[in-house]
Amino acid sequence: MTTVWTPDPRHASHSAMARFHRAMRARHGAEVGDDWAPFHAWSVRERGTFWRELWHWAGIEADAVDGDDPTRPAGVHLDHMRPPRDADGPRWFPNARLNYAEMLLRHAPSDAPAIIAWTERGFANRWTHAELARDVARVARALRAMGVGVGDRVAAFMPNSGETIVAMLAAASIGATWTSCSPDFGPKGVLDRFGQVAPVVLVAADGYRYGGKVHDTLARTREIVAQLPSVRHVIVVAATTPDPDLAGLPGARRWDTLGGELQTAPVFERVPFDHPLFIMYSSGTTGLPKCMVHGHGGTLLQHCKEHLLHGDVTPASRVFYFTTCGWMMWNWLASVLATGAAIVLYDGAPLPAHEPAILWRMAAEEEVTHFGASAKYLALAEKEGLVPRAAHDLSALQVVFSTGSPLADHSYDWVQRAIGDVRLSSISGGTDLLSCFALGNPVLPVHRGELQCLGLGMAVDVWDGDGTPVIGMPGELVCTRPFPSMPVAFWNDDDGRKYRAAYFDHYPGVWRHGDWAQRTPHHGLVILGRSDATLNPGGVRIGTAEIYRQVEQVPEVVEAMVVGQDVIVDGAPDVRIVLFVRLREGATLDEALMQRIRAQVRSGASPHHVPRVIVAVPDLPRTVSGKITEIAVRDVIHGRPVTNTDALANPQALDHFRGLEALRVP
Repeated sequence: MTTVWTPDPRHASHSAMARFHRAMRARHGAEVGDDWAPFHAWSVRERGTFWRELWHWAGIEADAVDGDDPTRPAGVHLDHMRPPRDADGPRWFPNARLNYAEMLLRHAPSDAPAIIAWTERGFANRWTHAELARDVARVARALRAMGVGVGDRVAAFMPNSGETIVAMLAAASIGATWTSCSPDFGPKGVLDRFGQVAPVVLVAADGYRYGGKVHDTLARTREIVAQLPSVRHVIVVAATTPDPDLAGLPGARRWDTLGGELQTAPVFERVPFDHPLFIMYSSGTTGLPKCMVHGHGGTLLQHCKEHLLHGDVTPASRVFYFTTCGWMMWNWLASVLATGAAIVLYDGAPLPAHEPAILWRMAAEEEVTHFGASAKYLALAEKEGLVPRAAHDLSALQVVFSTGSPLADHSYDWVQRAIGDVRLSSISGGTDLLSCFALGNPVLPVHRGELQCLGLGMAVDVWDGDGTPVIGMPGELVCTRPFPSMPVAFWNDDDGRKYRAAYFDHYPGVWRHGDWAQRTPHHGLVILGRSDATLNPGGVRIGTAEIYRQVEQVPEVVEAMVVGQDVIVDGAPDVRIVLFVRLREGATLDEALMQRIRAQVRSGASPHHVPRVIVAVPDLPRTVSGKITEIAVRDVIHGRPVTNTDALANPQALDHFRGLEALRVP
């Protein structure tokens, strides 16, 4: 792999990662090592010590139970990869009582920016750390007056606005549990999620703007609330109209009337380390979404590590991630506030027709230091011909984050060419851990196509089918030791059966994540796609991302999806690769274009990767978080029912894949 970015030695030596490494070397001796590999190995081997040291480094404040040391992990069961509430499951810092919101608001005396909010129309609003704390106190006061207490659920059907962050912190501050969906969800998708967790309060906007249009959401909110008997109060945020209609909403209150005018500081309810903070949801494409419960302590500790050390975020940083509050990256971004940095929010289309480069104008005007987006956005920005550095002053930008799907090799080159000499940090983890298994690193080079390194304290490996660790070969991504941000439970899973089935059934006692991956000699990682979407033509197992990386380089192709179709070859069952492409306006999938696509795949990957069938479609189905859903298409082309189309943002796109003549099998 080619090196596309090398850290400046002076900057690297002053990074938080380097300073933390030196401190650990001084405190714990030669076993910590002088290089990255032994340092990471030490953090995994001595994980109790590592996480305790990180606690101190991040300055996490907590009360102690019975006067004991709150930073002492249990010291037992930290080798047992089981649900934490199992008798033999891991327990982290059982002596501590803390509050996630308290840590995010600890910079409240500061008048420095905490939240900067934009929409498609440009700058919308901002909060200083002091203003944010006052707003959180106001909303928390109102929630308490509504009878919301420790453990109650507060749900949000909201756009990515500052008010959503305020509501989340207010709920967390009183020990309530937060859960959210973005307003592009349909009522059934929302009910499939909120209906399982019975929220007592729903925070909802009257609408949102996307693609130059205003979308009303109050009608859907009424439909949702009518089927959520647990909801006692609805709080409505006036996002698109000055005076939203509250009729038909139980206990309805306007956001701007909450809590009165009293100016007070937030009052924080300190709770146990694993007290439920967030309820997150799986995509739900194969049935009702799984409800994953994440705790105050594990979320905070893991995110502090990722932001402070791997991200090199400082109080002077301004961090942006393009996300909705229905994706885990929203929660991840919110946690940046614990560092004292400002977070930058954007609500709207990432490439709106009136200004496709709006995110880069925002980054320039707000002096964003860390810019995050999906791999798909970076690929589309390249297809659009954007050259952000030519049109905008991006001199403040230091890091570009990417996640959501594997990042293609050409995107590494485009970032350096079109954005500048920045560290491109492709990161990978998921909603299951509300954090990352692999991340960036300010002290290591970036190699094209690779995630820089495994996360500190994360015992991540790649195993072959026999459970043997492999380097330089594809296999299953696993984690062999517990980590603090494992879900504390699944909702309505008292015996832990669903939890164990989700992660531990394939390799007993080992977390199987469901990614098909490959470790590299650079201590990096390459994600090759989802394990359940890998292809097996002629008995050769390959990841879908290996094909996407090549197809996306063809100028006429906007985006692609590849699936395996079951066929019979010489009397034996086999799989043929079928590629679906969405083309640029005016482009035609003729024989010449198909030959160029096949040639690109053959030369860039291998003959095994070449699609047997290529079909043009007008749209690809995707989940509400924007990820294309290969499994749903695979079911359609095999005549199987798609069990939960409500989990899709555009379920009508599945119609393009039914009864295709090109897929007829003789």
